[in-house]
Amino acid sequence: MKGPHFLVYIQPLIEVLKNNGGSGVTSDIIDQVIEYMGIPDHEVEETISSGASRVRNQIQWARMYLVKADFMDSSQRGIWKLTEKGFETSLDDDAVYNLFKKVQGTFDREYKRKKPRKTKEVEIDEEVAEDEAHGDILLSILKSLSAPGFERICKRLLTEVGIHDVQVTGQSGDQGIDGTGVIKINDVVGFNVIFQCKKYKEAVSPSHVRDFRGTMQGRADKGIIITTGRFTKEAKREAVRDGVPPIELIDGERLVSPIPQPSHS
Repeated sequence: MKGPHFLVYIQPLIEVLKNNGGSGVTSDIIDQVIEYMGIPDHEVEETISSGASRVRNQIQWARMYLVKADFMDSSQRGIWKLTEKGFETSLDDDAVYNLFKKVQGTFDREYKRKKPRKTKEVEIDEEVAEDEAHGDILLSILKSLSAPGFERICKRLLTEVGIHDVQVTGQSGDQGIDGTGVIKINDVVGFNVIFQCKKYKEAVSPSHVRDFRGTMQGRADKGIIITTGRFTKEAKREAVRDGVPPIELIDGERLVSPIPQPSHS
């Protein structure tokens, strides 16, 4: 395909959104594009200078160009959504390249009095789409926190999503458990939760998920792993494997994404 490499993600992104009914949470859609294209973990783990995944960064760029071309709606941060135009379209390689040239032309006009835009692929990769920059900055701050500081942030997050009685208990010899909480179904019924919050740069492996599940046995009904890094595809499969207690995985991208609010009709 002609043009910068991120253009290869444009049509897969459209197809994934269509398969999701037209919209989805940012991190989920990016994961599904990676799965849809069969991109191996070692490629996803390659990073650019900011420390972000090169593949995930390029999917962000594909999304930004689709927004500029009115194929996607950017009105709700943290949710990727096709417009009616996007839902009705299917783009071949030539159409994708023409879309790129059209959007690039608008950029050139907007910045004609400023420093000329960089157009080489490697340089494009090092930039971040405007509405994702906040998340990158926040994730960088989280990675710089001390372990106790990150645990306190995780406690606040879990409290915000409705988990009750959240307590940070992490200490040496506690078998990887950093805290506990309760998911209350009603005033009578509730489920015990344990969580682990770790600052990782690398991807979390399935063996880590299995080890944490072993720690859960007899202690909790639900487990949560929160990390500033990411989870491999195998780790995600292990988290929901049939016949064993499920584990909720919250990676760095999901950690800094806005929590979608329920609609009220």
